[in-house]
Amino acid sequence: MSEFTINCKGKLVELDTPKVMGILNITPNSFYDGGRYKSDSDFLKQAETMFVDGATFLDLGAYSSKPNAEFVSVEEEAQRLLPVLELLLKEFPDALISIDTFRADVAKKAINSGAAIINDISGGMLDSNMLQTVGELGVPYIMMHMRGTPNTMQQFTQYTNLINDILYYFSERISSARSYNIKDIIIDPGFGFSKTLDQNYELMQKMELFSILELPLLVGISRKSMIYKLLGTTPKEALNGTTVLNTISLQKGAKILRVHDVKEAVETLQILNKIL
Repeated sequence: MSEFTINCKGKLVELDTPKVMGILNITPNSFYDGGRYKSDSDFLKQAETMFVDGATFLDLGAYSSKPNAEFVSVEEEAQRLLPVLELLLKEFPDALISIDTFRADVAKKAINSGAAIINDISGGMLDSNMLQTVGELGVPYIMMHMRGTPNTMQQFTQYTNLINDILYYFSERISSARSYNIKDIIIDPGFGFSKTLDQNYELMQKMELFSILELPLLVGISRKSMIYKLLGTTPKEALNGTTVLNTISLQKGAKILRVHDVKEAVETLQILNKIL
């Protein structure tokens, strides 16, 4: 029996063998690929490339969560997201698409349009209806650690004990999610969110401690500032650093890698699987 299995649209996906989630941003302002995809054919081509390269999931987001990102209304987020979701599912009907949103209304519309997973950077803290909605929809839920909002999160980097504080946050959030009958929960420690550069590396160093939660772990460090600021480069030049941290993440128990570069992440998995 698989230790970690999630139910996506009636299909059981086992996560004992780690999987790759490709990032597809429908935002004009994401830190790395914002505004890159301008037409239906751009989205379809990128999705196809990611699936061919070995992505198990695609993660669609229509609200940039980079620090100080501008506000987007619920209506605009849905208007950006749903047409692209429907386009992708028409072309790839079996695709397992995750929706990167912290809003219950957007989550509900997306799942009703055929999405499979909700990926919430706020763990239900930014919309009081989110946990109830996900419980009623009966879909897997990725809950991330963040304090404040994307706009304010970098003001909240004071911790008594970084790992203990984040574990306490998750124990409380998991308990709340279970009370709303959310069965499949995935944990995202939230690299880059409400954390300084040093705290991000402390989190990476001690990440195996999250195994105490007995839930699958998602890691999203793709091309983030913890890499390029340390190395004095740019997001564009951060693929090598991303691969290094993805390798360490897998060794420390990550079950899903959320990445911009699917091919390289899948190769990382293949090499590690061969060794292990």
